[in-house]
Amino acid sequence: MALSEAKPKLLDMSGYVWTVLFAAWLGWGFDVFDGLLFNFVAPNCVPTLLGLELGSPEAKQATLQWSGLLTSILLIGWGLGGILFGRVADRIGRKKTLMLTMAIYSVGTALCAIAPNMWMLVLFRSAASLGIGGEWAAGASMVAEVVPEKRRVEAGALLYTSAPMGLFLATYATYWVQGVMFPGSPEVSWRYVFLFGLIPAAAAFFVRIFIREPERWQSVADRVHPTIKELFSPEVRRLTISGFSMALIALVTWWACNAFISVIASGLAQTEAARQGLEGAAIQRLIEDWKKLSTNCFNIGGLIGTLLTVPFAKYLGRKPMFAVYFIASALAIFGTFGLNLEPHSRLYGYLFIGLTVFGVFGAFTYYLPELFPTRLRGTGAGFCYNAGRFIAAGGPFLVGMVASMGKDATATALQVLFWVGIVPIVGLFLLPLVIETKGRELVD
Repeated sequence: MALSEAKPKLLDMSGYVWTVLFAAWLGWGFDVFDGLLFNFVAPNCVPTLLGLELGSPEAKQATLQWSGLLTSILLIGWGLGGILFGRVADRIGRKKTLMLTMAIYSVGTALCAIAPNMWMLVLFRSAASLGIGGEWAAGASMVAEVVPEKRRVEAGALLYTSAPMGLFLATYATYWVQGVMFPGSPEVSWRYVFLFGLIPAAAAFFVRIFIREPERWQSVADRVHPTIKELFSPEVRRLTISGFSMALIALVTWWACNAFISVIASGLAQTEAARQGLEGAAIQRLIEDWKKLSTNCFNIGGLIGTLLTVPFAKYLGRKPMFAVYFIASALAIFGTFGLNLEPHSRLYGYLFIGLTVFGVFGAFTYYLPELFPTRLRGTGAGFCYNAGRFIAAGGPFLVGMVASMGKDATATALQVLFWVGIVPIVGLFLLPLVIETKGRELVD
């Protein structure tokens, strides 16, 4: 008897199925971990590479501008990698693609530690982004094809819980290095943070040893010759539009909000430090504490929101679920960035942004693979989930540019982020394009 056919246990899934889920969980979690490390070190990294004094008005403006630019570059590379490796996953297999992409993004991230200037940092981040974008389609397709049909929603949501866990790891790795180990050396400590990017390379060996290609993919492997053009054929076009439109709204909202969490927290902390008369390492510790608090709120909300997609998707359906999350996302953004709150209290608003803006992504790990047949699953899911990043790339860039133009960079950033709440409202008008997949089995 094959391992995949062994007697089911927890959630009707065998030990091997759980191993596959764990392998994909590691891949996506470290994907998010590597992808977001720059956001945490930007307040120290950018001024250092530009030769600016940390904490100065010029440094704050430059950090906002470069955070937006580098996040946009990351998203463009992410999109290219996602589309490219989605096709690769359909051609050479899910397992091989998962290993390859993990190796690419881990090495690319670690190289950022030796960047001598901003342009080399851009180059290394671009290389890492290709692997970061490519991992998701391989992992999501592999999980969808291995788990029992009736547990696809639960498995997909569990897979995406690795995203907030990856963000937790990035939060604490950064806090430990910059706030505990080297609080008095912010000009250097950020380089050590990037070295943590090598961790996923070890996880890739786990994938190689314990995982095999899904039987669903092997059954059509000799017939797999997917093209992007096929996604827009009359038979498939509606599926592509459905997945792409929902992913686009979620991506634009998430990246416009998330890219500036550390920047907002740092700006608010510096204002508080000046009010308290703090100096030197005490300022850096307060900054790292506030960054950790805001990111943890976002992560906890994201974890809860991801798991809540399970009952919403199974009992309400996919379309009503997207409606609930988009309405709640708009309210969370307007409240967090629009209400007159104390600096420290404002950070807790990220809990509600995480619950909604972050949480909705738990649905894409099962919804997008549900849309497409096996021979197109990696290509279609990869395209829908990543093509929107080309458009989403404009969000962080515009927010960073506009915010950096104000005299008070932090206050201006809050004003700009308030208007991001309009994006999920636009998503409500796209719901008629959504194809409901509740109760539908995967198509071979």
